[in-house]
Amino acid sequence: MNQDIARLIDHTLLKADATKKEIKTLCEEAREYKFASVCVNPVWVRYAVELLAGSEVKVCTVIGFPLGANTPETKAFEAENAINNGAEEVDMVINIGALKDKDDELVEKDIRAVVEASKSKALTKVIIETSLLSEEEKVRACKLAVNAGADFVKTSTGFSTGGATVEDVALMRKTVGPDIGVKASGGVRSAADAKNVVDAGATRIGASAGVSIIKGLTAATDY
Repeated sequence: MNQDIARLIDHTLLKADATKKEIKTLCEEAREYKFASVCVNPVWVRYAVELLAGSEVKVCTVIGFPLGANTPETKAFEAENAINNGAEEVDMVINIGALKDKDDELVEKDIRAVVEASKSKALTKVIIETSLLSEEEKVRACKLAVNAGADFVKTSTGFSTGGATVEDVALMRKTVGPDIGVKASGGVRSAADAKNVVDAGATRIGASAGVSIIKGLTAATDY
């Protein structure tokens, strides 16, 4: 069971003061426990790729993070740059204000810019930041991500007012159907938390608590 969960975890370190030593430890843990990926800020992508050479662990990074308030062109460049540095997965934050303004055309354009920059090179995960959205907005965001060709929808950055909930994961799964990934991130601190979101439909988990989850412990923080 623990190994099955390990293969779903994006082992994450996105804090602003992350050091080279901490990134090295993150990658060593990911290799040891066979996590799906490490998720690091773009500045660390090349280093993580070097550390994980020869392993099955992917390198994931974040785009337009954590606010999503960059232009589509900036996000596309950021994704392309990260992929050139070796990233195989990119997690982009949507334009949340545009979603709330019901400017669906801009939201979809924003997502599509990253999807097209990443196509056939990297998986694209779309962070909708559920804690800031109404249920209607969550559904609309997920549909726009699917329309734009994204591979995953993702609950949260872990840097806003809340993280993943079982209810949000279930709603996202119901909205996107069986063929799109759902990533639960923020708030997953234990094996029980991980099981709950997987049972609700998550196919990937973003957490800094990956080692604690595998060991059956509960971490004090999750991102």
